[in-house]
Amino acid sequence: VCTMFMSEFTSFIASFLFAVHPIHTEAITGVVGRAEALSSIFFLGAFLAYSESTGYRQKTRWKPLLLTVTLVTVAMLCKEQGITVIGVCCVYEVFVVQQSTVQELWLILRNLLSGKAGLPKWLKTSIMRGGFLVFSTTFLLFARIKVMGAQLPVFTNFDNPASTSPTPARQLTFNYLLPVNAWLLLNPDNLCCDWTMGTIKVISSFLDPRNLFTIIFYAVLILLSVYAISQQTQRSRAVVMSLALMVLPFIPASNLFFPVGFVVAERILYTPSFGFCLLVAVGFQVLRDRAGSGKGILDLMIIFLISSHGAKTYIRNFDWESEYTIFRAGLRVNQGNAKLFNNVGHALEKVSKFAEALNYFEKAASVQPDDIGAHINVGRTYMNLNMSDPAEKAYRRAISLFPPIIKGKSYQARIAPSHLNAYLNLANLASKDPNRLGEAEQLLKQAITMRTDYVEAYINLGDIQVKLGRSQEALRTYEAASLQDPTNADLYYNIGVVLLDMNETTKARKNFELALENDPNHWQSLYNSAILMQEAGDPKERDIALQRLERLKQQKGDDPKVYFNYAMLAMDEEKFEEAETNFRKAIELDPKFRSALFNLALMLVNDLGRPMEAIPILTQLLEHHPDHDKGHILMGDLNINILKDIDAAEKNFESILKRNPRNTQALHNLCVVYVERGDLQRAETCLIQAAQQSPNEKYIQQHLAIVRKRLNDLKKKQLETGSAGKAPEKVVQSQTVQETPKQEHLNENGRHVSSSDDGNR
Repeated sequence: VCTMFMSEFTSFIASFLFAVHPIHTEAITGVVGRAEALSSIFFLGAFLAYSESTGYRQKTRWKPLLLTVTLVTVAMLCKEQGITVIGVCCVYEVFVVQQSTVQELWLILRNLLSGKAGLPKWLKTSIMRGGFLVFSTTFLLFARIKVMGAQLPVFTNFDNPASTSPTPARQLTFNYLLPVNAWLLLNPDNLCCDWTMGTIKVISSFLDPRNLFTIIFYAVLILLSVYAISQQTQRSRAVVMSLALMVLPFIPASNLFFPVGFVVAERILYTPSFGFCLLVAVGFQVLRDRAGSGKGILDLMIIFLISSHGAKTYIRNFDWESEYTIFRAGLRVNQGNAKLFNNVGHALEKVSKFAEALNYFEKAASVQPDDIGAHINVGRTYMNLNMSDPAEKAYRRAISLFPPIIKGKSYQARIAPSHLNAYLNLANLASKDPNRLGEAEQLLKQAITMRTDYVEAYINLGDIQVKLGRSQEALRTYEAASLQDPTNADLYYNIGVVLLDMNETTKARKNFELALENDPNHWQSLYNSAILMQEAGDPKERDIALQRLERLKQQKGDDPKVYFNYAMLAMDEEKFEEAETNFRKAIELDPKFRSALFNLALMLVNDLGRPMEAIPILTQLLEHHPDHDKGHILMGDLNINILKDIDAAEKNFESILKRNPRNTQALHNLCVVYVERGDLQRAETCLIQAAQQSPNEKYIQQHLAIVRKRLNDLKKKQLETGSAGKAPEKVVQSQTVQETPKQEHLNENGRHVSSSDDGNR
């Protein structure tokens, strides 16, 4: 890329400087930052492809241009800023390829407005190429906005303090961040992995001396821009591309047009550093051309610069060796960021160095007194050190920082779930004293008021209500939680325990089964359900009870779902006989196992070629699950093709359409029934309706075309012979699908829940 604008020597300097620049360390060593490096590969690939699509006063070469758009799309999928390469291509087109200057463009515009002349042919071609790229950009941006749900993500004031500041503090601070980023590229000495929170103080006044750096930055940028676009030399073209590569990729992360979730991030400077290294190399070449006998000194200086950058990069890599080392390195540079102190504390906490971790958590709380997470970390660490009193004090300090609850009004403040652990942890601490259970209950109710989907608070609240002897209230609490998180096995287990206490064994067992549906390895539910099965004395369930007890020993299940999963795996490996055995075993254990019944029938039809054996399986499925649409579709298909029972097939498909008139597959297969009867007019009407419901289904359009052709042929034959003729042969096939449901497995959780990690990460 460099050799497109500069000599090989200057390109070598730029490339060498880019290769060793310390600012790249985060993008390469940090997993998150590698998206930047990946995006930059396709960024440069798109730019090189575009350079092949254009030329001075030449026509467009479309293959490279289409390749450009493809590579831009991939670059954007890696990282959003990849889309900015389109702007770089436009700058390249105007000022490098067509060798235009701003004066020439201004003259063309004046002549166009005055009617003296139209657009030159070369400019029309350039506008066409640029317009194609801009259109592509607009489409990609629209797609990106749709993915984001048509709204920007929400960040807290700790992520980016200036984003929540009033005017003009917000604008002054965001503009000041430009020279800060430029200085990191120019002098990458004090590097830090995290620049959020209090790292860079908000500029609240025009008299703040830091505004001077903003003015200097804009002055230099304007001077370079004027020089670059007002001349047409190899050097000016190199400068204009340097600025384009440096400025345009940085704009999405600049905070100037919309706030982002960070103040400064070194990783996002990876792509802009392309342009910076080009600019430094151009500047070095200018000085060298004018140095005369001083070239040797300049060469030594650039060698020293590259060597020092390489040494800094080498040393910086050791900072990224672990969480502890990188956050400790950040504290050497920045003592005003509470998140760094918190994360060093977390790293120490992981290796059980609680006393050392406490020092960092307390420092974080002193640096950022309004950081709720820091106070929670302090309290949790005191609990790990078995120091309840200072832990309670820390939790109460965290709770005091929450926006107040106004009685009679819903809570409007945006609360992080981890922050609510202050209430949960304080309630757990209080509940250790039987005399404070009421206090713990009120704390948990307050947490639920602030965030109604806080399931952990419901679980602990129900546990406390059980201890207080209020089983009905506990049951209502757990049921309310299950509405918030219907896949939480602990909730169903706790409901079952409360129901057992109330002698509601049937309902209790139902909830244990619900828990196992969500987490087949939930050992408490396995045990209790097995005991209930044994106590019920039902011979049909004795085997299942024994299997669950055996599973508790071996951590393996012998319930229907295990056999079903074995069968599905065997199907994937095309071991159909083994799959059949396991399907039949699963159905033996649970005759109503709809997924096992359906997939066994489907395999017998499609893979084993034994459709007659599938019919009783489907009959059993539809007996237990008369609303099983896919079962009706498959049964209808067999009625048409195997049993030749058109009336039965019609009932299958009509049964589906009564429940779901929009089921295109059932409607299409009903159309097939009409074809089988020779009623092509009705079949055509039916297929038209199906095509209107699903205009993108090609097979429906194809079948409609076949039916219409048969109708036309039949009409021609009638005209020729004057007779209706015989019914046409079969022209379309009914459609079937395979059902492969997923089974969720959740981690084991206890009945009582406590928070474990509540700090800033």
